[in-house]
Amino acid sequence: MSYLDNARLKQIGFLLLILFLAILLFTNLYTYFPGFLGAITFYILCRRWMIALVEKYRWNKSLAAALLLLLTFLIILVPVGALVNMLSSRVVYAVSNSANLIQQAKTLNNHLSEQLGFTVITDARIQKIQESLTAFLPGFLGATFNTLTTIAIMYFILYFMLVKLREMEAFLYEYIPLKDENVDLLGKEFNKLVIANAVGIPLIAVIQGIVSLIGYLIFGVSQPFFWFIVTCFTAMLPVIGAAAVYVPLGVYILTTGNTFQGLAVLIYGFVIVGTSDNIARFLLAKQIADVHPLITIFGVLIGVSLFGFIGLIFGPLLISMFILLLQIYSNEYLVKKREAPIVQKRLSMKSRKNP
Repeated sequence: MSYLDNARLKQIGFLLLILFLAILLFTNLYTYFPGFLGAITFYILCRRWMIALVEKYRWNKSLAAALLLLLTFLIILVPVGALVNMLSSRVVYAVSNSANLIQQAKTLNNHLSEQLGFTVITDARIQKIQESLTAFLPGFLGATFNTLTTIAIMYFILYFMLVKLREMEAFLYEYIPLKDENVDLLGKEFNKLVIANAVGIPLIAVIQGIVSLIGYLIFGVSQPFFWFIVTCFTAMLPVIGAAAVYVPLGVYILTTGNTFQGLAVLIYGFVIVGTSDNIARFLLAKQIADVHPLITIFGVLIGVSLFGFIGLIFGPLLISMFILLLQIYSNEYLVKKREAPIVQKRLSMKSRKNP
């Protein structure tokens, strides 16, 4: 019977202490976790440019980092923040006037029920929808990136990550308890995951939104730019995507008596917008990793509940990271165990052949 020696017991106790402190820190800093994820995402996007500015063009590190922070703010955060604020203002209006909107929904529901010959949605269900929207939408669209605290923390972390880029990567390379080849694999695959989730998903959504906007303008849809914004956001949702906008919109237009306009919106949505999604994914397939639909679905569900609206991006990223870590663990610790019996069997067979 084997016993743990004193050194191994000390090691286990030390690891438990580290784990305890890590859990304690995480539970108290959980509120700022989206800022940390945002800093990592922007770091991966800016890393190549930071290296080029500092090592190729001999810029000062602080100046190069400040320039990249300013560019990310102007190119990414300002447009996204403007779109979210515009959409949020409509949501606030919808919630504050929910009684009138629900009455309109009941009128539309009765009109559809008369045409179809059966009740589409009961009044009790409509009332429940009103209560759910009132409770859910403000929190959902109160996007994490709208909070000044999170943005400040994200840029604070990102600045030091960029300025100390080489030192930080050398530290991680040294202290991550994995073989060198698995550390390299972790870095490459993590970079692909961030590009796929933080760049690929929003980019495809914007492409679908632009294609939808063209249709809204052609067919004279009221407030086309508002529906463009809504389409961009819903296009990031798994499975249903942009159809969550153009299908209800087309049906509503049909019920108002504009048959041609309603059919045109529906046909354009299913044929052109749906095709644009497939074409965009095909064209970007070589630049971004292919994210499985199940990862996107469960990632969105988990991410939204954890981080709010920004969880649409960070949720799938977290699940992809979890799967990647399982693969790295398998490469690091399980491959040898699987290979050992095979090698032993081959040696045994060889010894029998050559006594």
